[in-house]
Amino acid sequence: MSSSKKITLVILLVSFYMFSCVSSTEFEVGGVEGWMVPQSKTQGDMFNHWASHNRFKVGDTVRFNYTKDSVLVVSEEEYKKCKATKPQLYSNNEDTVFKLDRPGLFYFISGISGHCEKGQKMIIKVMETESSPDSPPPSSPSSSSSSSPSLPASTHKKSSASKTAVQFSSSVFAVLVVSVFGLA
Repeated sequence: MSSSKKITLVILLVSFYMFSCVSSTEFEVGGVEGWMVPQSKTQGDMFNHWASHNRFKVGDTVRFNYTKDSVLVVSEEEYKKCKATKPQLYSNNEDTVFKLDRPGLFYFISGISGHCEKGQKMIIKVMETESSPDSPPPSSPSSSSSSSPSLPASTHKKSSASKTAVQFSSSVFAVLVVSVFGLA
C-alpha cells in the first residue's frame, strides 16, 4: 500500500474515532417521580440532590415530566426569589425537553405559585468539557446523608439522535475503508 493510502487510512480511522465518541444523553429529571412538588421538608432539595449526582455536558438534554404544572428556565436572581419576571423558557406541555447548549449553570423553577418555595426548583451545572476516563465517577447516593431523597443517581437514557449520528458515521467509515482498500 502506498504511503498516501496509508495516510488516508489513518485519517479515516482517526475521523471515525472522533465521530463515534460524539453522543448526548437525555436525563429524566427526578427519575420515576418526575418534576413534582416535594412531599415533605426532608425532600425540599431533592432536585438539586438529583442533579449533583449526574454529570451534564454541552449537548445533553433534560426531560421534565409533570402534570398540571410548568417549568421555567430563569436567572440566578429569579431562582433565589422563586419568582420569574422574564423567564428564558416557559413550558407547560407536561413533557418538556430542554437542551443544555452551553457550559455553566442553568436555573429551573416551577411556574405554579408556591411550588418553587416548597422545593420544586433545580440548578444544573454543565461541564466545560467532557470529563476524562480517569476521572472518578460522581459519589453514589448511598454515601449521602440519610435525610436525602431517594431518587435514582443517574436516570438517563441515550438520545436516539446521538445513536443515529454514531450509526451514520460508522456507515460512512465502512464505505471509505472499502474504497481505500479497493484502490490498493
